[in-house]
Amino acid sequence: MPMAITALYAAILGLFMTALAINVTVHRAKLRVLIGDDGNPHMLRMIRLHGNAVEYIPLALILMAIYEINGGSHTALHAAGIVLVAARLLHVSGMWSTPKTNFGRASGQSLTWLTTVALAVLNIVKII
Repeated sequence: MPMAITALYAAILGLFMTALAINVTVHRAKLRVLIGDDGNPHMLRMIRLHGNAVEYIPLALILMAIYEINGGSHTALHAAGIVLVAARLLHVSGMWSTPKTNFGRASGQSLTWLTTVALAVLNIVKII
């Protein structure tokens, strides 16, 4: 069974995660940090932007794929995908220039959690 909807959002988020990984490498060269963050708060923030995406995006995509394989609602899948992409963009925009909590960072993380929980619940409901 094709998973075209999940594939679309996986591709978008895959490009997003790759851009964040490249950003870490660019900052390593710019700040001359070979490994870790070398105590540089800006480097640490760039590493955490990528790390946070790596921690949350795969689980959401797995839940999307399982839901799609089991015949889940296309509307729900697109809604989850759109919200997840928006959430991750909000998170990065909020955390890019400051380590302080702000609207982008807090709303982006909250929407990521909400989307993941919603996908988990949709899967549970689908199988019951």
